[in-house]
Order: sequence, then C-alpha cells, then structure tokens
Amino acid sequence: MALPMPSEPLITVRELSKHFRTFRRREGIWGGLQNLFVRDYHTVRAVDNISFSIERGEMVGYIGPNGAGKSTSIKMLTGILVPTEGEILSNGFVPWRQRAAYVKTIGVVFGQRTQLWWDIAVIESFKLLRRIYDVSQRDFDERMELFGQVLGLGDYLHTPVRKLSLGERMRCDLAAALLHNPPLLFLDEPTIGLDVVAKDHIRQFLRAINERYQTTVLLTTHDLDDIEELCRRIMIIDHGRLLYDGPLALLKQKLLRTKQVKFALRDSEQAAGLGALERALATNALKPEPVDELTYRILFDRSRVSTAELIRQILAAVEVRDLLIEDEPIEEIVKRIYAGEALQEVSAPAS
Repeated sequence: MALPMPSEPLITVRELSKHFRTFRRREGIWGGLQNLFVRDYHTVRAVDNISFSIERGEMVGYIGPNGAGKSTSIKMLTGILVPTEGEILSNGFVPWRQRAAYVKTIGVVFGQRTQLWWDIAVIESFKLLRRIYDVSQRDFDERMELFGQVLGLGDYLHTPVRKLSLGERMRCDLAAALLHNPPLLFLDEPTIGLDVVAKDHIRQFLRAINERYQTTVLLTTHDLDDIEELCRRIMIIDHGRLLYDGPLALLKQKLLRTKQVKFALRDSEQAAGLGALERALATNALKPEPVDELTYRILFDRSRVSTAELIRQILAAVEVRDLLIEDEPIEEIVKRIYAGEALQEVSAPAS
C-alpha cells in the first residue's frame, strides 16, 4: 500500500531580499543645488535574505518594529513588489510574474485602505466584487449569511461606505477580501484604531473562517493581543532579517523572565498583615505593589523564586479572596528581542 505524499506548503519563500537604492539629501539651498549634480547613493536592505514556509490552514503572526521589513515582505508576497533576489511560490504562483491569476486566489486587507467603493452602499460593492471574482449566486448567498452571523453586517449593508465607522468598515473590508473564499489571506494591521468590541468581532470572524474553510492567514500587527488570540506560530523580523520563526508558546517559555502574582485581600482588615509579608519577601528583594484598595501584585523572576513558595508566604501573612498567577506580557518579551536580546536559547528551527 502506497503511503500518502506529504502536502506541499502553501507558501514557500527562499532567500528573499529587497533592496532599495536611495541617496542622502543635503540640507539648505546650497545642499539642494549640490543634490542636482552630485548624489551620495546608498543601498537600503529592506528585506535581507529571509526564508520560511507556511502550511495550508496555518495562522501565522508576522511582527517587527516600524521599518523592519514587514510591509515590504507582504508587498512581495502579494505581487506588488518584485524581489531583488530570492524566490516565492505562493499557492502555486510566482506572485509578480502571474499576478493577474494569482490575485484571484488571495485576499488582502490593509488597515488604513479600503477596497470598497466609497459612495455606494456596502451591498452594491459586494455585488460588484461577486462579478469581478465570478462567484456563483449560491456561494455568494452562503457567505453573506456567514458574514452576517459572525460580523453582524446586516445593520449597515445598505449604508454608503463613507458613512461607516472605522470598525464597521474594517468588518466590511474583511468580508470583501473573503467573498471569493481565497485559500490565503494577508492582513496588515486589521485591528488598528478599533475599540475592544470591534477587535473581538474581527478575531472571532478570523477564527471562524479558519476553522470552516481552512483559510491560511498571515497577520502583521503591532497589537500583540491579536497574535496571542489567533496565532500559534510567530515570525519576528527586524532590519530586514528574520530573528525568530517558531511556536509562540516556545518563545514565551524560553524568554519569560518574570511572572506576577496578583491577590485580593479578603477585607480591609487584612492590610495589617502586609508588613509581615514585606519582611518575608525582603530576602528576595520583592515587595507587594498596590493595584487598588484591596488588590496587590508581586513581580518576581521565576528562575530565582519558587511560585509555590511565594504563594505560601502570601497565604501565611494575609487572608485572600482571590489569587491569580500571570505570565509576563508578550509585549515585554518582544521589546527585549528588538533591543538585541539573544535568541540562541530558543531552539525552534526555522520553517
């Protein structure tokens, strides 16, 4: 009996680079005149020899500081830019060579740009896109029903796009990008500027699409809550180079420096026991910090202080009505990576 052949990755990127040639502009009138005749050119390596692959159905977070190369990478993956060096095979296409056919198989959402027509009702934009992507009426109706259930579009389908709030427009843009059920979705800052409720709707929708259609998602964002809510895998890019490509859980496990214990006192009388707790914690240079009138937190290095021992010290000194142990926020881990903290101890292989 023949063994099944392993499936090919949906996206394969090999030694991808994008270089831009620019020149340094001199200041002042004299400098401006010099720029007309003598220019000091230099090369900017926006993306510098990165390689990775993404399997069908994965949701991958792609993060980095401003200017790291995220948007340049996405533009090459969507066929907008031609690489200086390297190869991309995405959904069976070379994006910049077969762009007309390729774009019919992907969805793209940029947080501050819309693909909807500004002055007509949302539903009319959807109908136009149905014709452009040659979506059958049956599939169109099925997807509109799903979009209505998960994204709640029904209330403003007949509203002109220009009258929508940012959150409403973003929901419509997501629906528009997925109207033709592409196997691959690129999201660039999809929740930027949205409130907590709108962000939650977007995340629920992306999870539903991924589960129902196995849609592959590459998500770039500065909101690391998006990453934690949606992605198991994370890629970190800085100065055009891929610093990390692996499980988010492994990154947190290896680089987690601190935890915090947050506890709420049973009542105000328990505050009298905080002095004894401070003395007990002093040997490890720890101190309870007030959060509100009855709630305190203690930050500690998990490699130096036992969580169980710390909890025993708290319970021996005061009576509590609630106690919570939390990891260091992922934002702090990523900040340290951007600042140059070594990643050698994180042994996840690059894809």
